[in-house]
Amino acid sequence: MKETNPKDPENMAGYIESLPTDLSTARQQGLEAPLPNYPKIQKILISGMGGSAIGGDLFASYLAPLSAVPIISRRDYDLPAWAEGPDTLVVCSSHSGNTEETLSSFHTAKERGCSLLAISTGGVLQREALAAGVPHWYFNHTGQPRTAIGWSFGLLLALAERLGLIYNQQKDIDKAVAIMKEQFQLLEPSKPLIENSAKRLAGQLLDRNIVIFAAGAVEVIARRWKTQINELAKAWASFEGIPEMNHNTLAGLVFPESLFEKTSAIFLQAPMDHPRNQKRIDLSTQFFLEAGIGVDSVVARGEGRLAQLWSLLQFGDYVSYYLALDYGIDPTPVEALNAFKAALSEE
Repeated sequence: MKETNPKDPENMAGYIESLPTDLSTARQQGLEAPLPNYPKIQKILISGMGGSAIGGDLFASYLAPLSAVPIISRRDYDLPAWAEGPDTLVVCSSHSGNTEETLSSFHTAKERGCSLLAISTGGVLQREALAAGVPHWYFNHTGQPRTAIGWSFGLLLALAERLGLIYNQQKDIDKAVAIMKEQFQLLEPSKPLIENSAKRLAGQLLDRNIVIFAAGAVEVIARRWKTQINELAKAWASFEGIPEMNHNTLAGLVFPESLFEKTSAIFLQAPMDHPRNQKRIDLSTQFFLEAGIGVDSVVARGEGRLAQLWSLLQFGDYVSYYLALDYGIDPTPVEALNAFKAALSEE
């Protein structure tokens, strides 16, 4: 057993290392979990928040060019008007099973007669699902919700396969797992700074205003980088999608100039990017540099869309982790979020 870093007492590094195993194990468990014979599903809504929602975002993004059924990832209470009836499958995903927005969506879906699937490690969602005869997929995970993305995505991927929305994903999973295990050797904590590109990038981001950009399917990974930097490093970050940013953000590279020298723009790129978006990234980089903003680029590794997405996700998790250590902050606790939830629950 590896010795825990005193700066990382709850072993966040171990959870990042387990990403490939979690992804593979979750998909396999989803292929074997009980699943009713739903009516023909015409639309899918994934309800979740925070660390549970990012799996739904990644699922919707990855399936967009593969599934004939529209898939929406939703972060809010209740449901949109179109989500009603048994041909709408509402998947309520909550790590704790106690997320109030997700429970609200669960109750609304029941009232509207939607097909339902609940996913959690227990909590109110599990109890209410079992009491109502709604299928519930339990998964065993004791870490923070944000460390369970392999589970929240892998279970959904298995669901899509079983519903016949996509082809068998075993080869794609194998490629994603392989590239993450290979990349781990280059990024893991014992790899020295001079040989570790994630550590080097984290060092460059110290005391910076961080903005992450990505195109198409990779935009969801930019969101993941943003939220991981927030939650692990307790640092400010934002994200934007391409090509949309070319229609507004570039016009804002004038004021305030004093902010630009403390801003870092990170462009995530992948071979899957549309050729026009690749050109947009190249041109945008030039505009940012001319405005005096530091720019870094991270390119996805691996063969196939799934491998490229997960290689960038893993890289971002390590950058966020090392940035936390550089700030001297424990990457696991999220005291501000807990304090907010406590205040929200007060009468």
